[in-house]
Amino acid sequence: MPLSPERIDTIATLASQLFAEGRNLDSVVRAVRAANPDLKTVTGAMAAVMAEDPFREEAAFDLHLVDGNNHCWLITDRSELATGLVIAQRDEDE
Repeated sequence: MPLSPERIDTIATLASQLFAEGRNLDSVVRAVRAANPDLKTVTGAMAAVMAEDPFREEAAFDLHLVDGNNHCWLITDRSELATGLVIAQRDEDE
């Protein structure tokens, strides 16, 4: 099932709220994964290690969409291909 703009908004809102509460990246990833059990991939990373441009930028993190339809997953900007996501937390200095 592709990620609709509304669903991406819901995921971004949840992650933003959790980061604002002071939750760490692992906790945010677990909560987003629990709220979206149908997604193949929900993982976290530090934004500094991501080479790709984010699909969406939020105050505390970047959101990257993952296309996991083939053997290896790829970062994509096409929500209709997305089967998961990466929540890339930004350093406070960024």
